[in-house]
Amino acid sequence: MSEPRSYRYYEFVMAAFVTVLVCSNLIGPAKIAQFEAPVLGTLTFGAGVLFFPISYVFGDVLTEVYGYSRARRVIWAGFAGLVFASIMASVIVALPPAPFWHHQGAYEVAFGSTWRIVAASITAYFCGEFVNSYVLARMKILTEGKWLWTRTIGSTIAGEAVDSALFYPLAFYGAGIIPDDKLPLVMMAQFVTKVGVEVVFTPVTYKVVGFLKRAEQEDYYDRQTDFNPFALKP
Repeated sequence: MSEPRSYRYYEFVMAAFVTVLVCSNLIGPAKIAQFEAPVLGTLTFGAGVLFFPISYVFGDVLTEVYGYSRARRVIWAGFAGLVFASIMASVIVALPPAPFWHHQGAYEVAFGSTWRIVAASITAYFCGEFVNSYVLARMKILTEGKWLWTRTIGSTIAGEAVDSALFYPLAFYGAGIIPDDKLPLVMMAQFVTKVGVEVVFTPVTYKVVGFLKRAEQEDYYDRQTDFNPFALKP
């Protein structure tokens, strides 16, 4: 039985994916940003929305270059990272503060997300990333490896649609934080923003994919792949 191939940059792409994922979910959600856009007017959004779509860029790169099965392992690594970060944040927030430390309230705002929001985030990530990777792998075969932009944008549209459709109802429906009748509007705004980030990053994705394909001598096609998300064998 032949030894599995080793790659020079696969682990680095994995580390970058997990880092962006954990940071965008841990640091970004606590801040709501707002600014005036020339044509669009006042834009209000969770700050994490600017960086979370970059994880989809890395997911596209992984699937395009290394194939679905290797991207699947990275998605599971990201899942484990999110779970650990959530548990760590909950434990640290729950620890009783020292009498002379007066920042517990701010710390709770920044890192004290409720378990409902955490569970919604993890569920939406898991489903959205696997849809993104699956659609890109299938489209690569259908397009015979041509028109990379159709795969990166098309897969992101599918993945982000699943992510947004799951996260907001699971996290906020009936919670009183966002009015239920406003949820579809918020979901659409976040979806459009995330897909827009993917479009903006398309030239960067082309550069990174081209570099990795040349450096790794790999351009994987998932013709015989088991797409079961729970099958962790390469």
